[in-house]
Amino acid sequence: MGKILYLECKMGAAGDMLTAALLELIPDPDGFIRKMNTLGLPGVTVKREKAVSCGITGTHVSVTVNGEEEESLDVDMRGHEHGHEHDHEHEHEHEHDHEHDHDHEHEHGHDHEHGHEHEHDHGHGHHHSHNSMAGIAHIVRDHMDIPEKVREDVLAVYGRIAEAEAHVHGVPVSDIHFHEVGTMDAVADVTAVCLLMNEINPDEVVVSPVHVGSGMVRCAHGILPVPAPATAYILRDVPVYGGEIRGELCTPTGAALLTHFADRFGPMPLMSVRAIGCGMGKKEFPAANCVRAMLGETKDGSDEIVELSCNVDDMTGEAVGFAMERLFEAGALDVYTVPIGMKKSRPGLLIRTLARVKDKERIEQCIFKYTTTIGIRECRMERCVMERSIRTIETSCGPVRVKRSAAAGVVREKYEFEDLSRIAREKGVSLSEAERIVKGE
Repeated sequence: MGKILYLECKMGAAGDMLTAALLELIPDPDGFIRKMNTLGLPGVTVKREKAVSCGITGTHVSVTVNGEEEESLDVDMRGHEHGHEHDHEHEHEHEHDHEHDHDHEHEHGHDHEHGHEHEHDHGHGHHHSHNSMAGIAHIVRDHMDIPEKVREDVLAVYGRIAEAEAHVHGVPVSDIHFHEVGTMDAVADVTAVCLLMNEINPDEVVVSPVHVGSGMVRCAHGILPVPAPATAYILRDVPVYGGEIRGELCTPTGAALLTHFADRFGPMPLMSVRAIGCGMGKKEFPAANCVRAMLGETKDGSDEIVELSCNVDDMTGEAVGFAMERLFEAGALDVYTVPIGMKKSRPGLLIRTLARVKDKERIEQCIFKYTTTIGIRECRMERCVMERSIRTIETSCGPVRVKRSAAAGVVREKYEFEDLSRIAREKGVSLSEAERIVKGE
């Protein structure tokens, strides 16, 4: 059975809310907060506290820099500020928005701005040098004691945001200066989520369709529709929806974190839930303002896989065999070929590869690299697998592994082929005779 993390984003997502939800899934949340406060981020303090929304209790996480936390504003259709309706004000740049609150979070506005003058408006005292991708990379690589994988995740998330900002503003990524997203509090949010994902280490991450909210968001360039342009760009090809709730529910930072870690988007999979975390925003809405994280296992051996197929008619047998070996090395669950007839009456091969959903992109790259195909067909399907385990027994011929499979009251055991073949070669006997020797017959 695989470990699955399901993220329910019926009220969107923000960095602080994702942090809080995941924090409830680990055994020592207080220890994690202490760790965050010793990472060496200048002036940053991370706190967790209980919060209630619509009668549901969860966790709220706040990040302050030199004792200050960002505030956010909203605007209605006439452009009037409402204290918080989140308007993201600035769209993005801020991104991070302090997400912290999803509160819409952003408290801060999100300035779309890019750093520019407003950058410091917030009073965080952050310097422009920290608001570019190079500056953030310097902070992440040289100032924080975190695992290399987490470092790569943090920079990849920021890379998504930078790409979106560059697209929206029509400038190179190297010219982008984040507003809030580049500040210490934003770095803390993104780093916290990446550290928690590394600790939880799920086999698969499934994210629900994302509620983005509705209405307008104020940025440094004017009044823009929700979702904010950078958020919309990051969430392209992702199932999203609006609704009656007015305000920006999904921030650019939240969108970047979701798209970085999600193996797929869709409904809650068939799973046995072991732990549930609720990450709360500060803003009050008619619906519970939270992200729910559910950690569990695939139930009854059910597992979703992807079938990738392609047709080729110009590869030698040796080349096909080599490609199959590379695909197995890349993590394919199975690879097989079927002889087929192709266009112009040419004989060819159907190459079919089965893989875990999370490995799909890597397997596709291998198919294009090692075969001559110019297109791949994809089909997702559920499979039911037996629970498998391996134990080692001692025999007169040395240790032999025994593979056990069980499901629905059916149990099968067989000796590992490599071990039997070793014994057969050493004794100069057949495989069946080697098996009888192992059994002591």
